[in-house]
Amino acid sequence: MWSDLCRRAPYYASDWTDALHPSNLFTVATSVVRIFFINLMPALAYVLDMYERTEHSYGVNEVILASALAAIVFSLFGVQPLAFVGVTGLTDLMNYTIYDIFHDHYGFDQIKYLRLQAWVLIWAAGFHFAVAIFNLCDFTRFITEMTSDTFGLYVGVVYVEKGIELLISEFSLPGHDNATGWLSVTIAVLFCVSVYFIAQVHSSAYLPFRLRRLVGSLALTAGCIFWTGFSHFPKTSLKEVPISHLPITRSFFPTLDRGWIVDFWHIEVRWVFVAAPLGLMIMLLFYFDHNVSSVMAQARKFPIQKPAGFHWDFFLLGITTLVSGLMGLPVPNGLVPQAPDHTDSLSVYEQMQAPEDHEMAQAMAPEPMHHVSENASILHVTHFPRVRTVRVVEQRLSHLVIGLLTLGAMSRPILVALGTMPRAVFAGVFLLVGWASIEANPIVTRTLSMLRDQSALAPSKRLRVRRTTLTVFVGIQWLFFGLTMAISQTIAAIGFPIIIVLMIPCRQYLVPLLVPARELTLLDAPTADSPAVMVSIGPEKKETVVPL
Repeated sequence: MWSDLCRRAPYYASDWTDALHPSNLFTVATSVVRIFFINLMPALAYVLDMYERTEHSYGVNEVILASALAAIVFSLFGVQPLAFVGVTGLTDLMNYTIYDIFHDHYGFDQIKYLRLQAWVLIWAAGFHFAVAIFNLCDFTRFITEMTSDTFGLYVGVVYVEKGIELLISEFSLPGHDNATGWLSVTIAVLFCVSVYFIAQVHSSAYLPFRLRRLVGSLALTAGCIFWTGFSHFPKTSLKEVPISHLPITRSFFPTLDRGWIVDFWHIEVRWVFVAAPLGLMIMLLFYFDHNVSSVMAQARKFPIQKPAGFHWDFFLLGITTLVSGLMGLPVPNGLVPQAPDHTDSLSVYEQMQAPEDHEMAQAMAPEPMHHVSENASILHVTHFPRVRTVRVVEQRLSHLVIGLLTLGAMSRPILVALGTMPRAVFAGVFLLVGWASIEANPIVTRTLSMLRDQSALAPSKRLRVRRTTLTVFVGIQWLFFGLTMAISQTIAAIGFPIIIVLMIPCRQYLVPLLVPARELTLLDAPTADSPAVMVSIGPEKKETVVPL
């Protein structure tokens, strides 16, 4: 941890001044708007699930404060300010599973549940500190695309699942009928489709390069505003159909009638020790989830220059975990979809010139199979211009501003404005963010590629490994994905972090026995390989580079 701090300390001043450089101001400003919505909207969507499943133990104010706490702490004190931290769907899953167990089987009410949860997070914080102090984050260097792609697919499917669950619940609201449900479905689908295709403008050939990048960056923001207004059309039309909205409470107060500090000392001693294994599960989940999100935020495609610090940041995550437990907040963690989006929003791109003739285009070397273009999609059937990342504006000011804006969302005017948003829009956010993690996922695209007639494809589009090898490789990913999804649907869902963590040794020791080295090199690679990133987690194992 000390080495992480010492390596980053010389860059701390530039982390602030770089954001104010005239050439970076526009990039930083658009990043703030884009990531503020991409961070806040899914968090509010998940609080709807937690609000219902934990009988109002968590509400809007709790999730806003947790998101603001994470953003402010990591922007000020984190070694890796590009790694974004907030409330995730996996936090939601752990919270309501623990509530179901202790409410249904031991009669816990909301306050007693928050006391137990405080002890769970106190234990989890202690495990975080131990992992960071004893340098166990070094194992992050073994995270490859195989592992992060599987986890990314799992997170994406969970998002879609929650969106569908939210829409189904709209059909059974007290005092509402089927018209409410179908209007919610309409708004969610139209939101998802419209924002998706507007966002695609940024990687198309329409409009000047910088303008289309701006349009794509602000698509989610515009969609949230427009479809919220759409649900409030005049009484002669849509307003005749009652529709549910985001439930809000008093500004800067907890949802339940309690103080901000949980009286965790008012609990039987036996529950303190029962909380220990649950805290270990939280730590295992965060060990994988947070470090994967940090690696993805600093992945190969981003030219990161400033040194990373996994050990210190995991220690810092332990502190936010502890504070969340004491205050009764949903604990924040690394955000897998949002973390790479944050770095992408701070990246400066330039468009590459298209080849002048067809022969030159055909002569271009194919990209490695483990490389995923930001424009990759199973729906893309037209040409998308190639771009390259010139640099990343590595700074922490935008992260801090987003945290302060999030905290400001607890004020009465913003809270009331959020209360006008229909729950259907949040269902659309679930579907949109989930699909973004699914559509370009290599597991999906490789599975579909095995179904194509290779003789009908151009040579550059054909498989460059044996079909049997690809089947084994992708099959292992589908197996871990299936096991994780299966356990997540049961009362044993608190054990899913164990399956996720087991992916790392499986990739390191088992997969090389099943997949030949040359083909494995083509199929997989470390998620991050920049010296600035790897310096924090020990020497990287070198793999033989096979010419394509």
